Amino acid sequence: FFSLPVFVQLGLCVSRASASVLNLNCCLILLPMCRVLLAFLRGSQKVASKKTRRLLDKSKTFHVTCGVTICIFSVLHVAAHLVNTLNFSENYNEDFLALNAANYRGEVSQFSFFPGLTGVIMVLVLFLMCTASTYAIRVSNYDIFWYTHNLFFVFYMLLMLHVSGGVLKYQTNLEEHPPGCFNPNKTLRENMTVPKAFEESFPGYTTEPFAENLPVPEPFVQNNFMRICSEEPKFHSHFPETWFWISGPLCLYCMERLYRYIRSNKPVTITSVISHPSNVLEVRMMKDDFEARPGQYVILHCPRVSALESHPFTLTMCPTDTKATFGVHLKVVGDWTERFRDLLLLHANQDTEILPIFQQRRYPKLYVDGPFGSPFEESLNYEVSLCVAGGIGVTPFASILNTLLDGWKCYKLRRLYFIWVCRDIESFRWFADLLCMLHNKLWQENRPDYVNIQLYLSQTDGMQKIIGEKYQALNSRLLIGRPRWKLLFGEIAKCNRRKTIGVFCCGPNKISKILHKLSNSSNSYGTRFEYNKESFS
Repeated sequence: FFSLPVFVQLGLCVSRASASVLNLNCCLILLPMCRVLLAFLRGSQKVASKKTRRLLDKSKTFHVTCGVTICIFSVLHVAAHLVNTLNFSENYNEDFLALNAANYRGEVSQFSFFPGLTGVIMVLVLFLMCTASTYAIRVSNYDIFWYTHNLFFVFYMLLMLHVSGGVLKYQTNLEEHPPGCFNPNKTLRENMTVPKAFEESFPGYTTEPFAENLPVPEPFVQNNFMRICSEEPKFHSHFPETWFWISGPLCLYCMERLYRYIRSNKPVTITSVISHPSNVLEVRMMKDDFEARPGQYVILHCPRVSALESHPFTLTMCPTDTKATFGVHLKVVGDWTERFRDLLLLHANQDTEILPIFQQRRYPKLYVDGPFGSPFEESLNYEVSLCVAGGIGVTPFASILNTLLDGWKCYKLRRLYFIWVCRDIESFRWFADLLCMLHNKLWQENRPDYVNIQLYLSQTDGMQKIIGEKYQALNSRLLIGRPRWKLLFGEIAKCNRRKTIGVFCCGPNKISKILHKLSNSSNSYGTRFEYNKESFS
């Protein structure tokens, strides 16, 4: 290796180093996708501490970071191999034919090998996955993102085949044939040609002394050029290290997918479908042995809508000891949700529809995978929590409010600040009944300060109210405009001195960035804010 030119060594070093980085990231990128494992760790306080569970909230960021790293080092790996292709062609070795990647000097044949072919296909697959993962494509056409991202299985199969080419080799008989030894089976003159470095050190010296058995110069003997080899060199391909890196995580992911398939192969029973204002659909359903914690989400799959496509939705109602019903709220914003709504609603012109039992057979088959963990599960584990929702982002907090309606004394939470920002007044009607029932319950139990509700209407032409006399408790908490976040954080910190407050946000990125910045800023009251966020985009 060290006898090769410097630029050849550099190409090999870069290709090998980038390959090691790719092995590591191809191993780690699968771990955040093991949703069942993450849900188990998040829900087990004995296995994972609170700080560890907070690190699990960064699983999506970790997955994206690994993906970007794979893209960058794949480009570096390809560039290094392009250099290696030319170097192997120009530095063709006639003495050790087994080490040559080309068939003859001047042949550029790296891509004719199996590793080259699989490498080209992997680059194309990776390009499709990366371009379809951009935010613009995910928002405009989620189907493209979903289908191209599932090409990861093809990528991993090609990766395992890619490393089986055996281009790089090592010598297996170093004792019988040490590097630079003299082979007596060949003519002395052919095998004892003075190296170029020796000729430069001893100008004018020729190989004649060797042929005449004359004394060999002392430097030539000291450098072990006269060691005798007993056999020809033998080379063997390196065992691919990629198998060690990706076999474990890949098997773990495949076993989890199999477990999830078995767990979700039985369709749920849809009990009711309710159409809410602003294109929001509520689906209530039942499933045997289904258990979930507030803040978790499920993945819905309807074969009549799409044979392969499925989407995550946060649970807005969790099953309890007294009721087995659970539900989700979904906003109709794309092709999948539109087709799903049309299949569920028999009369699309009706605002609300709760179907009786004898019409259940008209519902399409719906499969539920989950539940899976999310950061919002921690909202009940703080003494004080601040929950901020933007529009349909209220869904994870709805399950928490439903849980508190059933009973709040068994949880650590003692004060909840709930802030909901919407563009139109009708959106508040999604959970207006729930908020009013919780408010009345806490008043009856002499705990009106347990939940602090603030509703903000960001866009309006004038003063509006939520229609209905039963919503008077919410009308008094309805504010026009956007929240003054800095002032709000100051008031919460003042009322909760020297306490740790969990901040949970589900909404636009603009609100999320503001809350994240304020959570990291210090205050004079010794109050600490811990920021949490969840996003499916």
